[in-house]
Amino acid sequence: MSGVPEIDLSDPAVLADPLAAYGRAREESPVARLIAPGFGPMWAVTRYAEARAMLGDPRFELSADSYMRLPVPEAYLVYMRTMQEMEGQEHLRLRRLVSPAFTPRHVARFRPRIQRIVDSLLDGLQGDGPVDLLEHFARPLPMDVICEMVGIPESDRATWRGYGAAVASGHGQKLAEAIPGIMEGAKAAVARRRAEPGPDLISDLIRVQADDGDRLGDAELVTLVWQLVLAGQTPTNLIANAVQELLAHPAELAALRADADLMPRAVEELTRWCGPQLLAIPRFLTEDVTIGGVPVPKGVPVTAAIGAANRDPRAYTDPDRLDLRRDPGTCAHLGYAHGPHFCIGASLARLETEVALGALLHRFPGLGVAAPPARLPDPGTWRVAALPVTL
Repeated sequence: MSGVPEIDLSDPAVLADPLAAYGRAREESPVARLIAPGFGPMWAVTRYAEARAMLGDPRFELSADSYMRLPVPEAYLVYMRTMQEMEGQEHLRLRRLVSPAFTPRHVARFRPRIQRIVDSLLDGLQGDGPVDLLEHFARPLPMDVICEMVGIPESDRATWRGYGAAVASGHGQKLAEAIPGIMEGAKAAVARRRAEPGPDLISDLIRVQADDGDRLGDAELVTLVWQLVLAGQTPTNLIANAVQELLAHPAELAALRADADLMPRAVEELTRWCGPQLLAIPRFLTEDVTIGGVPVPKGVPVTAAIGAANRDPRAYTDPDRLDLRRDPGTCAHLGYAHGPHFCIGASLARLETEVALGALLHRFPGLGVAAPPARLPDPGTWRVAALPVTL
């Protein structure tokens, strides 16, 4: 279409620097077309105001077609449809029941337990040579936190770390093979807490009852645990990206070391600057719409180019500068999406990242780069293959 830039997601230049490709498209048009071999075209909203509006517009619907389906045994299909695939009253009902357990105040109760997990992982970073911070710290941390929050027994946590690695690897055979184990573990955890409540998230959710008497069923609880396992790996790449960028910006790193109270604001800015999600989960249009003057037809998949929107000069002053003192209240980033499907675990991801970065920087004042990290060629996720550092 005339005036609408096209981005070939298989182009080596795009894979090498998707942020630059999406940024160039943003300055040409508020909408771009993404193309890739074997897939039909997808539309991407590149500018902040338009992307934020799209993410909150009910005409752009998430559905089963928004996700790649994995080959899992039929017995587990009942747990595969998460709240992310639901819209309207069905989504609102679950969101109303689940949201109280994920408020910043409620999640903050887990800070001491997250701190213990972080400290334990840092205790394991030994030796004088380079350490891969991704493999030994950022990757195991989110799954250990999820296990703690949902009450997975200590004896099972090594297995669940394996599940986390399978999820982090993306769609494929390893992930498909891990799903039954995750489901069975979640079912056992729900049954255990039905019989004997404890200080964990599942127990909190079991106790939730709406004004009309509505409660979460066992299948819904198991599905929620599965959703947490999937979405809960976000801090892996966020923490790794944040460490990489802090080491590349020594003045900002020094400012953060000098003022621990800066950490919450720093995490917001790092999420804007190097958040792992470059493209939002695609939505499907229920009617023809016009985005920034560009007509987009009904039925097509539309995504938000989060990486481009979060660096839109129309929304941010000096957007291509990492500024840990930037006021996040001036313009909230889209790293956790926006609207009805705003990430329900955002408070947990923020807390986890704050604790991880704070403890890491305090424990290792001489932290440095051991070798340039290699970024994985992925147009949808900003992530590194390894993060070798000296302690």
